Amino acid sequence: MSDQLKFIVEKLNKEPFKRNFNLITFDSLESTQLLQLLNDILGEIDPKHAVDIREELPEQTAKRMLSLLGILKYKPPGGTSDLSTFRQGLVIGSKPVIHPVLHWLLQRTSELKKRAYLARFLIRVDVPAEFLQDDTVADTNRQYEELMEVFKNLHKECEQLKTSGFSTAEIRRDITAMEEEKDQLMKRVERLKKRVETVQNHQRMLETARQLRVEKEREESLAQQKQEQKSQLFHAEQKLQRIQLQLKDMRHAAVDSKPESLMKRLEEETKFNTYLVSEKIPRELEAKKQSLYLLQKVVAEPAMGQSDLGELETKINEINVQINQLIEKRMMKYEPIDSKFSMYRQQASIISRKKTAKAEELQAAKEDLSNLEKQMLQKSSQARDLNGTEVLKGDEFKRYVNKLRSKNTLFKKKRLEIAEITAEYGILQRTEELLKQRHEDIQQQLQAIEDKKGISGYSYTQEELERVSAVKSEMDEVKGRTLDNMSEMVKKLNAMVADKKSSLAPIIKDLRHLRQKCQEITQECGEKKTQYDSCAAGLESNRSALEQEVKNLQEECLQEESRYRQINSMKEILDVYLQRAKDEMKIYVSSDQQEKRKATREQYSRMITEQENLGKKLREKQKSVRECHGPNLKQVKMWRDFQSLMECKKECFLKQQDQAAIGQIIQEGGEDRLVL
Repeated sequence: MSDQLKFIVEKLNKEPFKRNFNLITFDSLESTQLLQLLNDILGEIDPKHAVDIREELPEQTAKRMLSLLGILKYKPPGGTSDLSTFRQGLVIGSKPVIHPVLHWLLQRTSELKKRAYLARFLIRVDVPAEFLQDDTVADTNRQYEELMEVFKNLHKECEQLKTSGFSTAEIRRDITAMEEEKDQLMKRVERLKKRVETVQNHQRMLETARQLRVEKEREESLAQQKQEQKSQLFHAEQKLQRIQLQLKDMRHAAVDSKPESLMKRLEEETKFNTYLVSEKIPRELEAKKQSLYLLQKVVAEPAMGQSDLGELETKINEINVQINQLIEKRMMKYEPIDSKFSMYRQQASIISRKKTAKAEELQAAKEDLSNLEKQMLQKSSQARDLNGTEVLKGDEFKRYVNKLRSKNTLFKKKRLEIAEITAEYGILQRTEELLKQRHEDIQQQLQAIEDKKGISGYSYTQEELERVSAVKSEMDEVKGRTLDNMSEMVKKLNAMVADKKSSLAPIIKDLRHLRQKCQEITQECGEKKTQYDSCAAGLESNRSALEQEVKNLQEECLQEESRYRQINSMKEILDVYLQRAKDEMKIYVSSDQQEKRKATREQYSRMITEQENLGKKLREKQKSVRECHGPNLKQVKMWRDFQSLMECKKECFLKQQDQAAIGQIIQEGGEDRLVL
């Protein structure tokens, strides 16, 4: 308990409460002050509860606090069994009741602020079912629920943006860095402008560079548009293929169909869709809504511990036991008439389950069909991208098959021709081998005859001499033609060289002079460039130093100006204070009583005395109100009882007068009147 009190006092002494409590002063608080402290903390969480509890009745205060604690999901330490004790302790301001509430609230103030803020918009207004029969009320309730869902989504997006990692400090740092980078870029641009101004036609060159940049940006945008149009064209082609496929399927289905079969198919599809819309989908939607409601209820509950889960399990077991007992009672009280219909009920339930299963199978088959169609379109697009041709379908595929068959027959025919030619080639090759063999045999016989006659190698030598003589004659002819051509070409080249030398002689003389001049200018240019680079580096370093010095002087000047203005303003304020002090001193020293009354000191002293007198009167009034509070409440209650008693007597008197008047009318009417 002491740790709890220390935590409460520590939190109350911090922002935003600043109560300056210690353990003794906090423990010595009265019940009214303790309730007011609890109400102030609740007002910090929800500003609607920032009221003075002395201006409302204790029952209203307790009711208001209990409603807010219920919204904040506060659970008393004793559980639901001690709920009445908790309410009574909250009404009278009991410390054992209020201290745990303060400890719980101060532990999670920021979380409870958020929950109280959301509760203003997310607590549903319970509208009775008979009021929802009105169309206007139903539309308003539906709009209210839609706006609540919109608020949930917007709040989630806001929380995600808050936790996305962007902070104002980082954004400011980024802005400062970008501004510095902008200044550096501006300086660099100015330097480049100064350098470019010395170049001839720099404006035209800048305009050309600007146009080049614009055209490049335009080229990028056109490329992006082209890519987007390609993707749109691809999607449009896919959509066209799907529509063409559907049209082809519909035409194929309508070729051999009759009106009766079409009507039967449409009736079956209508029955199936009606079953889906009227039975299956509403049942699934209701189950989804129920699960969503349970999930929302679970999310709205606070975090549960092991003890809470144990309590829930025990409750579930108790409820299951009660359900089993009720089922047993119902089985015992089962009427014989119901037993006759049990078989039909079972059959109906079996049929409904089969119907549901078949509907699910049909739905799954439709989904598989749509997926397969999508895959087919995707595969056809991939095949078209790879091969450059579309996938054939239907009649086109048949024509393609017939074409392949004709080509197959032509292929077989050509293959037979190739086989015949191959066979003939084999025969010719065998004939060639036989002829070569016969030629070798004849050569051997000729060589044997030459050996016998003593002129071996005569035939071979004669053949070689004939071949060499033929080759030599051919080579002589080629050499003669080549020598003639070469002599003519040499003559032409000599004439061309002489003409070129005569034409290039003056140009060569000028070129020698220009080469010498170019070397001198290049050497001079290198020297000037080194001088320019050294001078530019020195000037650049001096300029940067001067810029830094100017910047420092400007900052110093700004600081001195701000200091000067601050000193002047302080001087003016001090002059005003001095003048007021002088005026006050004059009034205080003067002997005139009227002027002394106008002095600030006198005015404040009068105000202090007035406030002290007013405080004394209010304390006396508070004391009298506290003393008379109990008797006055008793007197008010007696007066209300007296008022209700007098109203009851008045009603009785009026009823008695009405009965007397009715009896008088009956007596005056006589016997010929009918009294109802």
